[in-house]
Amino acid sequence: MARPGATDGGETAERPAADRGEAAEPPTADSGSGAAPVDAARGFLRAVRTDGAADAARDRLDALSPTALDALSPAERLAFWINVYNGATGDALLGDPTRLSDRRRFFGAPVVSVAGTDLSLDEIEHGILRRSRWKYGLGYLPNPFPSAFVRRHRVAEPDPRIHFAVNCGAAACPAVFAYDPATVDEQLDHATETYLRGETVVADGTARVPRLMLWYRGDFGGTSGIREWLRRYGVIDADATPRIRYREYDWTPSLDPFRGRD
Repeated sequence: MARPGATDGGETAERPAADRGEAAEPPTADSGSGAAPVDAARGFLRAVRTDGAADAARDRLDALSPTALDALSPAERLAFWINVYNGATGDALLGDPTRLSDRRRFFGAPVVSVAGTDLSLDEIEHGILRRSRWKYGLGYLPNPFPSAFVRRHRVAEPDPRIHFAVNCGAAACPAVFAYDPATVDEQLDHATETYLRGETVVADGTARVPRLMLWYRGDFGGTSGIREWLRRYGVIDADATPRIRYREYDWTPSLDPFRGRD
């Protein structure tokens, strides 16, 4: 999850005991679609995580046709772009972990080529997966000038659960899973519940939630919407109305989620 801010700052808050790196994989199933883009994105992520043939996997993404991307169903599109984002993050940072020290440049610079178009992590997350929302607008402001590629391939309906699925290489980021179109909804529910339960501290009438819920507050429906998300995933009781406060984000580089798992 890419933080809107560009500066390193803020102390690292106390973190709960849950270890996201050991979280169980959510349910998966073969999609049965055989779509080349879906296979290419999963292959790219797999190659990055297993030290496989990443060069060939990158070339396969680059060689996809825009019309193949046009043909993706909503579930395929969602799974495809989450896997591309996570694969691109791991590919870039495993090659040079120091890139995360300059976050503005890292998130804004091209890191992967898809269907012949160079893309940054910002373009994938905020342009395609959030359907052209401005990264600095707290989730309320659109980006009025998306690229032609983003306009063509962005999701039809943004799903806020992507914030608990994309990993930008920091310790506070969510776990990395290979998303499958057939089960992407269940997988996103699993990822959301795991992250919110692991990263929210509730005590003395206050829920201290992950800071990404501040950065993208509008995506979650504002403060009242955030409470509803906490209720939905069992973090607070159904009738609870805690004060909402936001935890600091731990930007310590953490690349283990991109290593050693297929």
